[in-house]
Amino acid sequence: MTPVDTLEANARPLPPTDVTVKDTPNDGGGAITVAWNPSPDDHKGGKVKGYSVFRAEYIDDQPGEFTLVGERPAGKDEYSNDDGNTADGIRYVYKVAALNRVTTETGEVREFVSESAVTLPVTSSPQWFHKRRVNVMVAVILLSFFIVYYIRQAKAGKKLFIRRIAGMEAVDEAVGRATEMGKKIFYISGLGDMDNMQTIASLTILGRVAELAAEYETYLDVPVCRSLVMVTGREVVKEAYSKAGRPDAFKPDQVHYLTDDQFGYAAAVDGMFVREKPATIFYMGQFYAESLILAETGNSIGAIQIAGTAMPAQLPFFVAACDYTLIGEELFAASSYLSKEPKLLGSLKGQDIGKGIILVALIIGVILESFGVWQLSNLFMVK
Repeated sequence: MTPVDTLEANARPLPPTDVTVKDTPNDGGGAITVAWNPSPDDHKGGKVKGYSVFRAEYIDDQPGEFTLVGERPAGKDEYSNDDGNTADGIRYVYKVAALNRVTTETGEVREFVSESAVTLPVTSSPQWFHKRRVNVMVAVILLSFFIVYYIRQAKAGKKLFIRRIAGMEAVDEAVGRATEMGKKIFYISGLGDMDNMQTIASLTILGRVAELAAEYETYLDVPVCRSLVMVTGREVVKEAYSKAGRPDAFKPDQVHYLTDDQFGYAAAVDGMFVREKPATIFYMGQFYAESLILAETGNSIGAIQIAGTAMPAQLPFFVAACDYTLIGEELFAASSYLSKEPKLLGSLKGQDIGKGIILVALIIGVILESFGVWQLSNLFMVK
C-alpha cells in the first residue's frame, strides 16, 4: 500500500447513515428538513470536521445534478433550508457527506468526503395551521369573545362598569367652573394629524367637552396646528352642539388653524392664554417639547387644566403643571367612557377583562414556579 493509500485509509471518515427527509412542519412552504445518523467517526478526536448537504431535482424518476445547499459542523444531525430556496410541488432528493480535512507532511490540505445514499423524493408545501401557536389562537378567541360580548351588552343598554379615572370625572367640574366664571374654555388637541390614534381619541373627548360647553352656554375655543384636524374638529363640535340642542350657538371659527410649526403654534397658543385668561384648558393628544411651555403658561394664569397623552416623555411635565392627567392608555379609555359609544365601551371592557386574566395568570405562575410545581409560562411561549 502506497503512502497515499495509507493516508486515505486513515483520514476518510465513514458516511452518515439513515438519511431521512420531510416537509418542514408548521411553515409557509419552501422548506425541507433533512436528518441523519452521524458518522461513527463523528466524535472528539474523530475524522469528521463537518457535513455537507446536497440536493437535486428528481425528474422522470431520476435525480438530476446535485448541488451543495448547506453545511453543518461535526456533531449536528439535522438541516432545514428555511431560506425559501425550495420550490413547493417539485420533487427533490438529498444526500449528506461527512467531510474531513488533513494537512500532509508537505503542507498540502486534502479533503476526504464520504457520501450517504440518496434519499427518497420529497416535496415542500405550506401548512394551513401552525400547531405550535395554538395558545395564540386561544387568546385571540377569548379576547374577541369578551369584546363582542360586552359590545352586545352595551348596545342592549346595560350599564358597564368602567373603573373611575379622576381626570374623566373632572371634565364636568372643569366646564362648570368656566361657566361660573364667565370665561372661555380652550381645547388643545396636540401636534398629531388625523392618522394618529391619540388625535382620534382626543377628538372623541372634544365631542363630549363641546356638548357640555353647548349645554352650559360657555364658549369653547379649539386652536389646531393641522388642517385636517381643523376640518374634522369642526364637524365634531358642530355635531356636539346639535346633539345638545344648540346648533345656533356653533360658530365655525371656534375650531381654527394657527400653524404647522411646533414652537410657532406653542407661542401663538401661549399668547391667547395670557390675553384671554381662560378658566379651563384641556390638553388631549400627542405632545412633544411644547407640552411644558403650554402647561406652565396655563398654570400661571390660574386655569384648571386637564391633560392626557400617551407620550411617556411628556407625562412628567403634565403631572407637574396640570390639575389632572390621563396617563397613557387612560386617554383612550377616557374617549370611550365620555363618548358612551357602545363599540368603544365594549372594546374597552373586553380588553380590561383580558388584562385581568393575564394579571391572574401572572400571579398564579409566580406562585407555581416559585415552589417548583409547574412552569405555567410554557403556556404563553410563542415558537
